[in-house]
Amino acid sequence: MTFQDFNFDPRLQESIDAMGYSNPTPVQQQVIPYILEGKDLIASAQTGTGKTAAFLLPLIHKILTEPQDHHSIKALIIVPTRELAVQISQALDGMGYFTDVYGIAVYGGGDGDLFNVERKALSTGADIVICTPGRMIAHLQMGYVKLQGLKYLVLDEADRMLDMGFHGDILKIIGFLPKQRQNLLFSATMPPKMRELARKILHEPVEVNIAISKPPEKIRQGAFVVYDEQKIKLVSFMLRSNPYRLAIVFCSSKESVKKLTFELKRAHLKVAEIHSDLEQLEREKVLLDYRNEKIRILVATDILSRGIDIDIIDLVINYDVPHDAEDYVHRIGRTARAERNGTALTLINPKDQRKFSGIERLLEKEVPKLPVPPDLGPAPEWKPFERRGGEGGRGFKGKKKRMGGKPGNNNQASATAEKHIGPKPVRQHHHKAPKDSSTG
Repeated sequence: MTFQDFNFDPRLQESIDAMGYSNPTPVQQQVIPYILEGKDLIASAQTGTGKTAAFLLPLIHKILTEPQDHHSIKALIIVPTRELAVQISQALDGMGYFTDVYGIAVYGGGDGDLFNVERKALSTGADIVICTPGRMIAHLQMGYVKLQGLKYLVLDEADRMLDMGFHGDILKIIGFLPKQRQNLLFSATMPPKMRELARKILHEPVEVNIAISKPPEKIRQGAFVVYDEQKIKLVSFMLRSNPYRLAIVFCSSKESVKKLTFELKRAHLKVAEIHSDLEQLEREKVLLDYRNEKIRILVATDILSRGIDIDIIDLVINYDVPHDAEDYVHRIGRTARAERNGTALTLINPKDQRKFSGIERLLEKEVPKLPVPPDLGPAPEWKPFERRGGEGGRGFKGKKKRMGGKPGNNNQASATAEKHIGPKPVRQHHHKAPKDSSTG
């Protein structure tokens, strides 16, 4: 199948051709026809499957070809974080390059000038608004947001928004919208609370499942079983001994990010940190320097586990075991994008062994436990099934392992990153807001 088969508006097809893409991903093949038909949709699809293009392309086509209120917002896309809002906005720039469709990203932080830019766009009408919940509510409560002609609502990464406590905010925003509209809900997972939200919002939805719960095989995974006091020295060792172009280290807390960054700078490594305590201008500069390889190592909280899309990251290190298996898949999915290979390494302290064992059950295979460098001292054994460890686990003394699990068949759709219709530098539309921070 090719994008030509969707019979998109010629201006949109010209943008797709100019970006060099011809074949849609599986999620795009399944989702786009339903959206073009005007159906409500609930789709289980993770980052890396091409879902951003799966909803942006048909929205652009419908805005170009269907009667619209030119003094109103046509489509509203609600996302959990500013990073995702920026990423979708950049993708929209590329896909709409040869069209007059324009959008604005609306997310919190910044100064009064940014708020005024957003207010102008929201009060005069924009084609597509990508927003975080809190910032959008701030505008809605002032009464000038033009929504009378809105026809399309998209909730992206809806499960993450619920995890972040945005359920009430989402319903509040929907209370401002016209009743007659097309609703599209995208979520990596489908827990019961997601089904409940879908019942409240969607009308006779079509359901599509492209859930990729396993990372691509080309990510070389490994883990070190260590004590907490060994972690910083081990990270420094890994960053010096593994070849990489760009590396990202994920920590579960801002305090860990700050402490690790300080120590790596003392070791004379080119490193920067990113977390919610930074002002948005600082965060934008860090990401720009990282993309341009002025900084080779980024230490970050999970705020970037789904919100960063840089093709040349070859090494991901989990300083802490993620809270759940889905987060693990999202973290290590930052590498091995755009047909590249990548390495993902995780540090496991004794209390996190059972948690990591659960991740392995999701992956349906054991992640190899690698030997800790001798100069770091004795390391704990891998014993995930004991109260604080595990029965029959392999330590580093040659005991037999009893870890179950068979290798899973990997869905190659996850290897097809959002590159199928990815962001590229293009002209700026007159309603484009400067990039700044978000609620979330």
